[in-house]
Amino acid sequence: MIAFVQGPVAALAPDIAVVEVGGVGMAVQCTPGTLAALRVGEKARLATSLVVREDSLTLYGFADDDERQVFELLQTASGVGPRLAQAMLAVHSPDGLRRAIAAGDEKALTAVPGIGKKGAQKLLLELKDRLGEPVGGPRSPAAPALSGPPDWREQLMTALTGLGYAPREAEEAIATIAPQAESVAADGTPVPVPRLLRAALQTLNRAR
Repeated sequence: MIAFVQGPVAALAPDIAVVEVGGVGMAVQCTPGTLAALRVGEKARLATSLVVREDSLTLYGFADDDERQVFELLQTASGVGPRLAQAMLAVHSPDGLRRAIAAGDEKALTAVPGIGKKGAQKLLLELKDRLGEPVGGPRSPAAPALSGPPDWREQLMTALTGLGYAPREAEEAIATIAPQAESVAADGTPVPVPRLLRAALQTLNRAR
């Protein structure tokens, strides 16, 4: 098992960070939130989980060990593979998922692309006793209700500036794809942030 990778960031893409380890570039699949904290040329340490398939070896990277542990625990539920587990962590923090499961919050889970109402109900049953209490401690009865995921504009801005684009460039790209996102949101469908990020990057690449 590859528990972590550490080294300078050689390149960043919409869903991948390339970290140089001993002269070898390790391609690591990451969420937009994790990518947003990385900078090309700067040293990074990512907790990792290696997923082995017959035709591929995929390394998934996380901001810390807790996020990796939740990623692996999510996959113990039937129907949850690494991509869906990563999508859940792209929308919610580890503690956010723990609170959602503990509270039986279907709405929080259906905010994740690929999870419908029936799937959310099934996940709530299967994961109820697997994720444990929030790392920050048990939630008191007086605590506020679970907040929703960050606004899609905020997520895109964080991801684009993390990839090295200036805030003004990021804002212009977001404005260009805003009609696409708003039409999806108008139907009550969760906004597909990863797809929008790719569209924003294509806009930026055409402008350069």
